[in-house]
Amino acid sequence: MVNRMILNETSYIGAGAIENIVTEAKIRGYKKALVVTDKDLIKFNVATRVTELLKNNNLEFEIFDEVKANPTINVVLKGIEKFKEAKADYIIAIGGGSSIDTAKAIGIIINNPEYSDVRSLEGAVETKNKCVDIIAVPTTAGTAAEVTINYVITDEEKKRKFVCVDPHDIPIIAVVDSEMMSSMPKGLTAATGMDALTHAIEGYITKGAWELTDALHLKAIEIISRSLRSAVNNESKGREDMALGQYVAGMGFSNVGLGIVHGMAHPLGAFYDTPHGIANAVILPYVMEYNAEATGEKYREIARAMGVTGVDNMSQEEYRKAAIDAVKKLSEDVGIPKTLREIGVKEEDLKVLAESAMADACTPGNPRDTSIEEILEIYKSIY
Repeated sequence: MVNRMILNETSYIGAGAIENIVTEAKIRGYKKALVVTDKDLIKFNVATRVTELLKNNNLEFEIFDEVKANPTINVVLKGIEKFKEAKADYIIAIGGGSSIDTAKAIGIIINNPEYSDVRSLEGAVETKNKCVDIIAVPTTAGTAAEVTINYVITDEEKKRKFVCVDPHDIPIIAVVDSEMMSSMPKGLTAATGMDALTHAIEGYITKGAWELTDALHLKAIEIISRSLRSAVNNESKGREDMALGQYVAGMGFSNVGLGIVHGMAHPLGAFYDTPHGIANAVILPYVMEYNAEATGEKYREIARAMGVTGVDNMSQEEYRKAAIDAVKKLSEDVGIPKTLREIGVKEEDLKVLAESAMADACTPGNPRDTSIEEILEIYKSIY
């Protein structure tokens, strides 16, 4: 069997890494950037840390700041027009997964105009050309969009999110600078951190997992588990470790897929605009319970990576429970809600949410084969 690994061409990881944007832009001969970000990151002088670097080094750019959480088809279309109007030749995406996902869709369609209907990018699409060069600068430690071949767009008209998987969409450069994440409020730090943990755990147990990605995911679980509480308290070491941990998780799951935690979380974002990390965090321990019987000895290693002691002396039932309990405790410690009701989900929507989750691109990777009826029962148990 042949396994595929696709990663960035170049990544810079560590405090102060944004300084390398200038060097890369000059070496590569870029003429003008479209900076893809959101209004809050401009308002609170996060994105401006990068734009000031560009100004001070006489690098031309224009700003597209209409990105919003759970980016929509309409936002992508506006970004495409802005790129053309600006006569840009590369993109600098600054923000969380929403900014980077928007940049990916813009970059793909610019170089593959036959996919101008954004919906046509859903699933595993074989575009002909690499996207416009993207320098991705994450401001959250969670999605790892800077190193993945996935992006997610919301179809507001149909109230659904769709996952796009394309090796041509990966940013050419990732700049993972923990100082760009220092202004994240506690709630966002917790949510994005639990998103990263979900990536690592789902990537570790997904059907496509193999030895190299297992090593990445276990290391990511270890880093995230020891660092998230500290990062939520805005301690610099915790921030820096979380920036690394989420990136390592992205290296893995991008290449093997996820499961029904993400399949069930995506509809919550489409229906209620629920922050993706919150949705994942609420669902994760329940799906872990559901999947336990299909994971062999892997929960023992999850428990070990999360700092549980004595796992080698535990029975299978005990170490599986220990892994799930460790996830629940971390989630509780960083202030994540416990039920779907708490995050605004309506009971009457559970059936259609289950149908949407079953159709999600992440669902086939789940280690345990599932059905609409079983997903509905999981939703009900979380409600």
